Order: sequence, then structure tokens, then C-alpha cells
Amino acid sequence: MLEEVERWLIERSWSVSDRPLHRILAAKRSSGQTVSVVLPALNEEATVGDIVSVIRHDLVLQVPLVDEVVVIDSGSTDRTSEVAAAAGATVVHRDAILPRLPAVPGKGEVLWRSLLVTRGDIVCFVDADLREFSSDFVTGIVGPLLTDPGLQLVKAMYDRPMTTADGSITGAGAGQGGRVTELMARPLLNMHWPQLAGFVQPLGGEYAARRGLLEQLPFPVGYGIELGMLVDALHLVGLDALAQVDVGVRKHRHQDGQALGRMAAAIYRTAQLRLARAHLLRPSLTQFERCGNAFEPRTYSVDTEERPPMRDVAEYQSRKVA
Repeated sequence: MLEEVERWLIERSWSVSDRPLHRILAAKRSSGQTVSVVLPALNEEATVGDIVSVIRHDLVLQVPLVDEVVVIDSGSTDRTSEVAAAAGATVVHRDAILPRLPAVPGKGEVLWRSLLVTRGDIVCFVDADLREFSSDFVTGIVGPLLTDPGLQLVKAMYDRPMTTADGSITGAGAGQGGRVTELMARPLLNMHWPQLAGFVQPLGGEYAARRGLLEQLPFPVGYGIELGMLVDALHLVGLDALAQVDVGVRKHRHQDGQALGRMAAAIYRTAQLRLARAHLLRPSLTQFERCGNAFEPRTYSVDTEERPPMRDVAEYQSRKVA
């Protein structure tokens, strides 16, 4: 491992217990910074309400750490919006944000649009499918940004056990990322951006960043958002402005192998663009499903679009002037 990464692991990798809540609150009061928590959600009625309730109870009502909790619904067909609103979140539909620009499916699209409907100086992203959620996920990644002005982006790291549909643990995952992390993202980062090799969960959906950084970054519209953001942030602000915090255990809904294949293709596309800004010759992925006695091909488009830095969007510029 690079000496720089070994040093970074010592100096920029912490535990949530390293910053007590009273210290974080004192830093927030003295700096006057505000914090927005954003949950991108698509058909997450089973979990989104509990996550919102924990954040509001622990970090809005009990202590004034979080200034707004916003759920961006990206087209749910279940009761995600109703459950989130009942739990106390501000719910905004993806298509209602920047309506002149038709929305495309994808997590990165939702995160990009969230910058237009949030106000926090620090924006904290949390996936909406987490089970047994703890507010440590928020305090862990927001705390370093409030206490250290030199940091720009902080990611959560955690153990990630394999679980069944009901949340029961089926296997250990200490120190491991998901399947796409271990088979695609980690090899890519180690080979092409070795400075980022120290991130335990590079594709994790829980991270916080300063708005000033986020508004300068392009956003891959789909699953490439986490890798793209890490690589672009490294180039823009340098390794020492990035950090990670151990928040314990993350339990969430797992996707099937074919969905993970499409995720991996999108991540490879994101990496390819950053390596060469080259043209992707075939922006699609063919997979196979058994139908009777034969295997039939199914071809899916790979996310090829990226949204520009938010600071270049006229509506965002107008909002900042106002």
C-alpha cells in the first residue's frame, strides 16, 4: 500500500466515538453551519419511516444537530412518500425539481436534484433501505466536517453482513464491501486511483460533504455516483480533505445478481469516463434469463449521462442570489 494511504488511514479514519455529540454541537454553534439530511427513496415504505423518525427524534428534537430532513421520492409506486411525511420528513418528488429538465432514472439524478431543494452548508446522504438504523450514521459523518474545516467529504464505513429478506443475518461481512465493491470498484480504485485504496466502503450510500464541494462536481445519474464523486473530489480537493468514519453495522436490502451486474456496468462506465473521457462503444449490457429450456438475452442500457456541476445551473445560481 502507498505510504500516503497508510498515513491517511491513521490520520483520516476514525470511529463515531472519537467525536462526542456535545463536541459536535459546540462546533455547529460556533461555526453557524447548517446540516441537511437527504434520503433518496424508491419504493422504501418498509424502512424510510423508521430512518426519518430516528433522525428527527435524536438529532432534531433531542439535540439541534440536523436542520432539515428531506426525502426525495424518485417515482415510488408504494406509500414511501406518505410514510416519510408522516414520520416528519419534507418530501419532494424528483420530477418537481428543475421541471424544465426531464428527469432520468437513477440515484445520482436524485442526489443532484436534491441540492436545489436543500439549504444546508453540509449535506448528508443516507440510503432509505437501511434496517435497524442508528443516528450514529449521521453524527459519525457530519461530525468531522463540523469540527475540522479542512475536510470536504466524509464517508461511513461499517461491517456489512449478508441478510435475508426479513433482515436476519446469514453471513459475516466484517471489513468487506458489497459484491460490486469487491469485484469491480475496489480493483478499479486500487489500479487507477491508488490514493483511494484506503476507503473501506467506497460505494457506500452514507456520506456527507460541504455544499461548496458538491456544487462543483458532475453527478453521474445512476449507480456510478459514489465512485465518480470520490474520484472527482480527490482531483478537486486532494486526499487529505477526504475521510471515513466507522459507524458500526449496516443492514439493508440486497439486490439480485443481475441487478448487481447492471450496477457494475454503470460503475465501470463512470470509471472509463474519468480515465480517458472516451466514447463508450457499446453503452449496454446483455444478461441472460432462463425461459423454459432455453436462455433468453435481456439487454439493458448502461447509464451514460452525467449532470453538470450544480453551480452551472441557472436555477441554482438564481436561488443563491435570492
